[in-house]
Amino acid sequence: MEPPEGVADIVHPEVRAHINSLVSALGGVSTEDDGNYQLGDDALEVLRDLKRWIRFYDEKTNRMDVARCIHEANLIEGDLLPILRTWPENAMDNKFRGRIALACFELMVPLTWPIEWDKERMTVNHHRHLPVLELAQVQYKRAIINFDGARILHAAVRAALPAMALPIGDRTARDQGIIKLVLFFLRNMAAIVPPPNDKYKGDESQVSRSATIDSFSYQDIFHVLLMLSSNMGEDFRTEDTIVMEIIYHLVKRVDSEKLFMSEKQLNKAKANELSAMMSKESAMLQSHNRKGATRHNRFGTMIWLKRDDGKMTSLSGQDALADASIRNQKMDENKTFKPPRRARKDNKDERDLGPPTKLNARANDQLRKFVEDFLDAGFNPLFQHIRKTIDREAPHVLQYHRRQFFYLVAWFLEAERARRKAKKPSSQSAADINSFQLVAGVLNQEMFITLNRALHESFDMKDWTELTAVMRCFTQILLTVQEMTESANEDDQEIAENVLSRLFYEEATHDAIANIIRTYKDQGFDYLDASTELVHHFLRILEAYSKQNVDMQVRSRKRTRRKKKQVAEENGDDREGEPDDSAGDEQTAERTSKERKFDFHRFSGRFAPQGVVDAFTRFTKYYRDLTDVQLKRAHRYFYRIAFKQDMSVMLFRVDIIHLLYNMIKGPHALEKSSSAFKDWEELVKQILRKCTKKMQERPELIIEMLFSKLHSTAFFLEYGYERQTTSKSQPKPAAELEFKHTEERDQQVAIAVGALLDKNGSEHINWVRRVLSDAETQRRAWSAAEDAKRDAQAVFEDDTVTDTEPKTPPEFSVRPDSPERRTAMFKNAHLRLLMRLSGIQLLGPASEETPESLWIIPGAISAEQLRDTTHFINQAEFSPPTFEDGVLAENQLKRKAVPKNKAAFDDEADDADDFLDDETLFPAGGPTARKVADEKKKKIKKTRRRADADADADDAELEEKARKRREKELEKARKIKSALYVRDGDDEFDSDEDEAFFARERGIAARAKQAAETAAEPASLPKKRKAAAVLDVSDEDDLGFAGMPSQESETDDTPVDLSDGEARKRRKVGAEDDNEDGDVEIAFKMAELSDDNEQEPAEAPVTRRARVRGGFVMDSDDDE
Repeated sequence: MEPPEGVADIVHPEVRAHINSLVSALGGVSTEDDGNYQLGDDALEVLRDLKRWIRFYDEKTNRMDVARCIHEANLIEGDLLPILRTWPENAMDNKFRGRIALACFELMVPLTWPIEWDKERMTVNHHRHLPVLELAQVQYKRAIINFDGARILHAAVRAALPAMALPIGDRTARDQGIIKLVLFFLRNMAAIVPPPNDKYKGDESQVSRSATIDSFSYQDIFHVLLMLSSNMGEDFRTEDTIVMEIIYHLVKRVDSEKLFMSEKQLNKAKANELSAMMSKESAMLQSHNRKGATRHNRFGTMIWLKRDDGKMTSLSGQDALADASIRNQKMDENKTFKPPRRARKDNKDERDLGPPTKLNARANDQLRKFVEDFLDAGFNPLFQHIRKTIDREAPHVLQYHRRQFFYLVAWFLEAERARRKAKKPSSQSAADINSFQLVAGVLNQEMFITLNRALHESFDMKDWTELTAVMRCFTQILLTVQEMTESANEDDQEIAENVLSRLFYEEATHDAIANIIRTYKDQGFDYLDASTELVHHFLRILEAYSKQNVDMQVRSRKRTRRKKKQVAEENGDDREGEPDDSAGDEQTAERTSKERKFDFHRFSGRFAPQGVVDAFTRFTKYYRDLTDVQLKRAHRYFYRIAFKQDMSVMLFRVDIIHLLYNMIKGPHALEKSSSAFKDWEELVKQILRKCTKKMQERPELIIEMLFSKLHSTAFFLEYGYERQTTSKSQPKPAAELEFKHTEERDQQVAIAVGALLDKNGSEHINWVRRVLSDAETQRRAWSAAEDAKRDAQAVFEDDTVTDTEPKTPPEFSVRPDSPERRTAMFKNAHLRLLMRLSGIQLLGPASEETPESLWIIPGAISAEQLRDTTHFINQAEFSPPTFEDGVLAENQLKRKAVPKNKAAFDDEADDADDFLDDETLFPAGGPTARKVADEKKKKIKKTRRRADADADADDAELEEKARKRREKELEKARKIKSALYVRDGDDEFDSDEDEAFFARERGIAARAKQAAETAAEPASLPKKRKAAAVLDVSDEDDLGFAGMPSQESETDDTPVDLSDGEARKRRKVGAEDDNEDGDVEIAFKMAELSDDNEQEPAEAPVTRRARVRGGFVMDSDDDE
C-alpha cells in the first residue's frame, strides 16, 4: 500500500514493506475452495514474525509504526478472523489449528490493548498514530463481536479450556500465560469504546455497551466469568484482577435501579423522564420567545437606568427592555469579578469511567440475569480474594485496580438492594430474608480496615478519583447495613448492630469524613456528589445509632503512661511506705470515660464550618440538574444547620440567600410540580424569616452578610455573647535551670544571686536569707535539746536502754511571706534555682506542683550547711560575680533537658484510665532539650513566609511520591504486558528445521540488501542512512521475556517462561552464531533514519546487544 505521490509517508517505507510482505505470506481467500481462507505454507512462522515486529519494534523503541501498518494492511478483519473461522468448534484435537488460533490471539491482544495518553512518554509518533489507532481498535471490536463466520470470543475461551481444566498445582507457566492471554483479550473487548474526542464514522450501536453485553451472552462468556469468580482462590488465583476489570467495564455507569425494574416500571420511568425533559424544553422556549431575538432587534440598543442613589447606568441589548430581573442580572454580570480559570487537567481515570450508559431491553435482561447469578455465586469469593490481594500488594495489582474494586463493591451492593426492593414482600421466603449473606464478604472487619486505609491514603495523596470510589463504597455499606437493621430476621439485626459499632468506633474515620467535605475545592461534580452523599447518610445513620446506644464509645488515639504502682509491682519493688493513690485512679478513669463517650451534637458541629456550608452551596447551585434524591440531601443539610444545630447565621451570606431565593422565586426556579418544591419553599421561607429577625436583633449582621464567618463570629451573632471557654490546663511552673559549665558550689550560688540582682530581685535574696537563718536557728535549738536529752539519759543508763541510731532533725516548712512571694516561688526560675542550691525542696512530685504546693528544708541539711549557704549568699551580694565581655550572670544558665517520654497508644479499654493531658507530659522545666552542654547558641535568622515554604515542601513531597508511584505502576504494567507472549514449548522443532528457516531468511536478507544498495546509490543519501537488515536478537527469541531489563519474568507467581526444549534450542543456536556480533537490528536503524528525516532527537536510546542472529532478514556480509 503505497502513499499517494506528493504525500510524505509517516512510516518508514521498509517497515511498511516488511509488514505487507508478511501479511501477504500469511495466506488469502481461495478461489477454488468456495471462498474459504487458505493458509500459507509458513503461516505459523509468519504470525510469530508479526508478533516479533510488534514486540521488538513498537514496544522496545516506543513507536506505533507496526500497529499502524497492520491496521492499514487490514490484518485482523481480512486474515485473522477468517483464519479463526477455519477452526471448527468440535475440532479440539487438532493441535495445529489450536496453535494457529493461539498465535492469532497473541497478535490481537497487543493490537487491542487499551491506549493510554501518557504525556510524559508520548513522542511525535504517538500524536500521529494514536488517534488513528483508537478508531482502528473500535473497528477491530466491531468486527470481532459481530463476526458472522464464527464466535470469536467463544473461540478464545476454547483456546484456554485445556489449561483451565488442569488443577492449579499441575499448570505450567505456559498454561497460566494462555489463561491470562484470553482474559486480557476479553478485557480489551469490554474496554474498547469510541473515543470521545474523535467522531466514529461507523454505526456506534454495533460497538455500544448493549452490543458488547449481547455478544458476551450469546458467546457464553458470562458463564466463564461466573465459573472463574465462584472458584477464585481455589482453582484460580492471579486472574482475580483481570476478571474484575472485565466485570467493571461491563457494568460501569449502568443504573442498577433501572436494571431491576420490570418492563412496566421501566416504561413508566422513561415516560417520566421524557415529560420532565419536555417541560424543561417548553419553559426554555417560552423564555426564548419572550426575550429572544426577533427580526426587529437586530440593531443595537442602549438604555439608561436610574438607580436608587440617583446615579445612571448604561445597559446594552434589547433584552434589557424585557423586565427588571434581566436588567439587574446585566448589572451583576458587569460587577462580578471573573478571575482567569485554568484549563482543567485531563484525568484519565474520569475518562475511563465515561458517561452514563443506556441499555436496550435485550441487553438489560441479559445483564440483570448475569448480575443475579454473580451475586448468588461469585460475589463473595471474588471480592474477598481481591481484597486480600490488594492488602498484600501483589505484584500484578495496579493502582487503578483498587479504585475499580471499591467502585464494583458499591455498585453490586446497590444492585443487591435494588433486587430486594424489586421483590414483593409477600413473595419473600426465609431464604430471601437471609440473602444478606450473599454480600457478607464485604461486611467484615478486614474490609473495614482496607476501606479506612484507602480513605486516608487517597485523601493524603490527593487521588480524588479513587477517593470518590471509596466514598461511594462507604455509603453503600452504610445503606446496606441500615437495611439489615430493618430486616425481620433477628440475626441480621444483631449483625447490623455489630457492624455499625465497628464502623463508628474509630474517631479517625469521623475526622476524615469531616475533613473531606470541609476541604472541597474544585475536584469535580462526581467528587462533590459522593462526598455530600456520604456526609448525609453518615450523619443520619450515626444520629439514629447514637440515640439507641446512649453509652456509645469511640476510640481516639491519645498518649498514655503507666502508673507508678503498676510498674513497681511488675518490678517486684513493693514500697509499703509510699502512699496509695488508688483513690485517684477512680477519678482518672471517670474523666477518661467522659472524654471517650460519644456526643453526637458535638460531632455534628464539625459539619457547620464555612467550608462545609460552601460545599453544599456549590452542590445546590446545580439544582436544575439534580434529582429529587439529591435535592432532598441538600435540603436536609440546610435544615440541620439552621434549626437542629442553631447555626442559621452560617447561611446568612448574600450569595447563599440569593441562591435560595432564586430556587423559589427566581427566573429559573424549581418546577412547582416537583416533589421537592414545597419542602424547599417552606425551608427558604423560614430561613429568610430568621434572617430578617436576626438583622433586627443584631444590626451588625448586615455587614457580616458580605463575608464568610468564623465559628466564634457565628456564635456571637447567634447568641449575642462570645463563647465562654474554661481552660482545664493547670498553670505550669517555671522551667528548671542548670549551669552551662561545671562550677563549684560557691560559684553556683554566686551566679544565682547575680542573676536575681540583675532582675532587681534583692527582696527575694533577703527572704531566702531569712528562711535559712530561721532554719539554722531551729536546727541548733533541736541539736541542743537532743544533747541535753542524751545527757539526762546517761545519768539513768542503768535503768533505761539508749537508742544507738542518730536521729534526723525534723523538716523545716518554708512558707511565703506574701502572695507575690508565693507567685515568685512558682514562676521565678532564678529564685527557684537559688532555693534548690540552698537545700529547699518541693514536697511531692514535680508533675503535680501548684502555686499552693509546700516547700521544705529536709532534715538531712545540717545547720553548718545552712550557715555556709548564708555566707555564700552574703558574699555574692556584697561582691557580685563578673564575667568576660560584660556578660550577665543569667547567660551562664540554660534550661534543663527533660527526658522524652515514649508515647504509647491507647488501643485497649484497660488502659483508658491512664490518659494524660498535654500539659502533664512535660514536668517542670519545659520540653526544650540541649544535646551539647557547653555549646554556644547560634543565631537563627528569621525567614519570612515560613508557612508558604512548608506548604511548598509538602506539595513537592506529594508530587515526588506521586511520581514514584507512577513509575512503579508503569513498571508493573510493562511486566504484565510482557507476560502476554506465550511460550510455545510444545512445538516440536529440531535444529534442522531451525537452520532451514534461518537459511531461508538469510537468502531473503541478501536480496533485500542488494536491492537496498541499488536503490540508495541514485538517492545520494549519507552512508549512515543506508538501509540495514532486519534481524532478531538471540536472547529475545520469538515469545521470550527478555525484551527490556524491566520485563524479566518477574510477574508474581505465574511468569510465562521458556520451556526446557526451547531453552536448549536457544543455547545451540546461540553457540553457532557467536561470529555474528557485527549485525545491527533494522528496527533501530530505521528509527534513526526516521528521526534524522524529521530532524528530531532520538526518542529512546537502544543498547546494542553482544550476540544477534537472524529473525527475518540478515546482512549477507557476515555469513560468507
